Amino acid sequence: MSTRYSPASSNWYTALVSGALFPLHERLKGHRSVAVRRQMESSQHWAPERLAALQMERLRELLLRAHSQVPYYRERFDEIGFDPARDLHSLADLARLPLLDKDKIRRHAEQLKAKDAVKLGRFSTGGSTGDPLTFYIGKERISHDVAAKWRATRWWQVDIGDPEIVIWGSPIELGTQDKVRILRDRVMRTELMSAFATTHEGLDHYVERIRAVRPRMLFGYPTVLAHIAGHAEEKGQRMDDLGIRVAFVTSECLYDAQREQIERVFGCPVANGYGGRDAGFLAHQCPEGGMHITAEDVIIEVLGTDGQPLPPGESGEIVVTHLRSGDFPFIRYRTGDVGALDTASCRCGRTLPLLKEIHGRTTDFLLVPDGTLMHSAALAYVLRDMPEVKAFKIIQETLEWTRVQVVMDGEVSDSLRGRIERGFQARLGGDVKIDVEQVPRILPEKSGKYRYCVTKLETPWNAYTK
Repeated sequence: MSTRYSPASSNWYTALVSGALFPLHERLKGHRSVAVRRQMESSQHWAPERLAALQMERLRELLLRAHSQVPYYRERFDEIGFDPARDLHSLADLARLPLLDKDKIRRHAEQLKAKDAVKLGRFSTGGSTGDPLTFYIGKERISHDVAAKWRATRWWQVDIGDPEIVIWGSPIELGTQDKVRILRDRVMRTELMSAFATTHEGLDHYVERIRAVRPRMLFGYPTVLAHIAGHAEEKGQRMDDLGIRVAFVTSECLYDAQREQIERVFGCPVANGYGGRDAGFLAHQCPEGGMHITAEDVIIEVLGTDGQPLPPGESGEIVVTHLRSGDFPFIRYRTGDVGALDTASCRCGRTLPLLKEIHGRTTDFLLVPDGTLMHSAALAYVLRDMPEVKAFKIIQETLEWTRVQVVMDGEVSDSLRGRIERGFQARLGGDVKIDVEQVPRILPEKSGKYRYCVTKLETPWNAYTK
């Protein structure tokens, strides 16, 4: 059964922040996060049929408003002859609607705003895939996304107000450190650090601050937290004696080796979160390991390379409809991520549906010369079996040419170069040229995230664009 959050598990200051100061903060911003979180802590135990009924109710509300108030969707619905008041009978009818992607949002941003929307906030993604996106969010959706994250935080017996270190790369967070923001973070006991400080001196600073603050929770990209953990381990600096209860990771695919390293060095479990500024807070891992979907607020479809929905257990592109995004609708939004739904139930007792797997982004898949798709992990394992390689990045330039950047303490030997070439060619094909390039370090993307694999080719994931 699930372990409900207990105020007794925290101290008086955390209880003050979580029970009074943060709710006041949210109320002053016009957010309903407190009431929504309380409702979510009830609905996470509802019977699946009741959750599905709630989704249907909110989907109908979203589509009716999109048809009447959003110029873009009025045109799209009229084009296909879809009237939500007449034609929406089940959640499966959602598949009749056109897909939304970043390019369409860029071209139709003004037409995607609801005519009755007020005080929309302007947001941007980090652009880790080279295509940053600007879009708009209303207060209702913000309230729900904040509440969903807050609920998931409390699953781990920590709460807003517990000491926290956030290592992040978003220009929004890192560009707004004014006096009010600094004061708020001090009151909330949150310390925000840039994810870009990955030099030797920067890594030393991360370790020093984590030891000084002794946070209850860490929050950041898995690559960065694993990098810090590895640095502390190399320096012989113990980090598992600080009382850290959980390390929350998000925004990148979490690999088993990263999870093991973070857990071993910091002496705490890793909780994987899945979502984004654009798609919303989609799913979060509970202490029993289940990746629970925020079903009250989102509908997740998994589509094959033909654009058709796949059954649970089969992997495809994750497409999201955010049910509280009426001010600027995200309806069947292509995330670019690859994953699979699950039909299993979680041992925690929560009835929220589960994601079975998250494989990464569609751009994490390489195209082999025979036309098949290969996940980049197949090549990553070649390099991870080589202890001499400290870090790497794989760049598929063409079907016939792949570059491999490696970071090493010494020089790349002919023997190592040959092993990398043979390992890659065994998977990509013997005629593929493999260039091994030694670099001083792997640079993060503009967002602060790291991408271990980049393909510059069109893949079957890009075949459907309607």
